[in-house]
Amino acid sequence: MRLSELQNKTVINLIDGKNIGNIIDLSIDEKGNAVGLIVEKHRFLISYFTNQKEFAISWDQIEKIGEDVILVRVVY
Repeated sequence: MRLSELQNKTVINLIDGKNIGNIIDLSIDEKGNAVGLIVEKHRFLISYFTNQKEFAISWDQIEKIGEDVILVRVVY
């Protein structure tokens, strides 16, 4: 699967059912292995107390990658 295919999928958190945001990048370790996804937060998740607009989701937080959605289990 290509990064461009992942970027077209909706990222849904299984904990609260909310759309987390859009995939903007892939996190890769020093050996060249993909270790997670970088997600740009959906506007309702952006807090007034932080200017961090993106966060990482590790592979162990990804529950399922389907045709249209990526299901994750993330506590923010």
